[in-house]
Amino acid sequence: MSILRTLTVALALSGPAMAPVAAQEVTLRFQHFVNPNSANPTYFMQPWADAIEEQSGGRIKVELYPFMQLGGAAPNQYDLIADGAVDGGWVIPGYQPGRFPKAEALELPFMTSKSAEASSRGAWAFTQQHLLDDFAEVHVIAAHLHGRGIIHKKGAPIAVVEDFAGLTLRGPSRPATLLLDKLGANPVGMPVPAFPEALSKGVIEGGVIPWEQAPSLKLDELTDSHTDVAGDRSLYNLYFLWAMNRGVYDGLPEDLKAVIDANSGLMASEWAGRAHDRGDAEAEATIGAETDNATTELSPEVTAQIEALGAEVTAEWIEEMTARGLNGSDLVADAQAAMSAE
Repeated sequence: MSILRTLTVALALSGPAMAPVAAQEVTLRFQHFVNPNSANPTYFMQPWADAIEEQSGGRIKVELYPFMQLGGAAPNQYDLIADGAVDGGWVIPGYQPGRFPKAEALELPFMTSKSAEASSRGAWAFTQQHLLDDFAEVHVIAAHLHGRGIIHKKGAPIAVVEDFAGLTLRGPSRPATLLLDKLGANPVGMPVPAFPEALSKGVIEGGVIPWEQAPSLKLDELTDSHTDVAGDRSLYNLYFLWAMNRGVYDGLPEDLKAVIDANSGLMASEWAGRAHDRGDAEAEATIGAETDNATTELSPEVTAQIEALGAEVTAEWIEEMTARGLNGSDLVADAQAAMSAE
């Protein structure tokens, strides 16, 4: 049970005997690692917290702490929740490379559509099929993906595959860095909070991240160009959990568990995806209208070349998973089926 969780139980005494205990009131402290004004906190996390409070009649209050204000670093968020240092929060399993290998199937190149809501439906289905045992230490509320993966860089936009050669670019996950390496770049695995500083200090020349994070990370100022691939599939994607400490969830009264459950699962995963889609549209429009930055889309021919290299990454990933005792082919096939059923 989280040491940060507070339970207030109102007790009424009448004569020598104790009256029945009044309804529990619970404060849950959830933390994340991004700007509170960015898309997911604005359009999913805060509305989710508000819905929990309203539907519980005020008996549950969810406090949101951005920028890891309760302590720890973004890569350790899963363990902070599992160990009870926080009651819940936003987790990127890929920030711990190799720990949750099956989840990487969802992050392989061109696996997902450019709609985060649609892809998040598939992510929830795949999570139910393959990943709940991997995340048994926490209570999973939602599993989702972000929207279109965009290449943001200093200088001229990417136009041909050869433009990647020698660029030092940030990648958020192992599959993303494998693709960047295949493209000829020098990939650097890096959590999102470190991205702006690395750009400003010249440690990297750019990186991949969805549109919605660009304004809050000041990528409109720190980079000059923003490039998407052609077609309806995303260059890459990143898998997220919205989760809470299992002991905290299990310790709730049944009626309060029901409130959490009513705001969990497929509906919550879609909700989180919609938040990213909305943020992507807003950020792209703002940067396009208010800056001189180049916003471009690669040609279908160049995109096809990148897809071919992405297919090599996927084939090599399958071989690696098979060597680790997992059925890599089935994992990829099931991820593709989940995304096809979006």
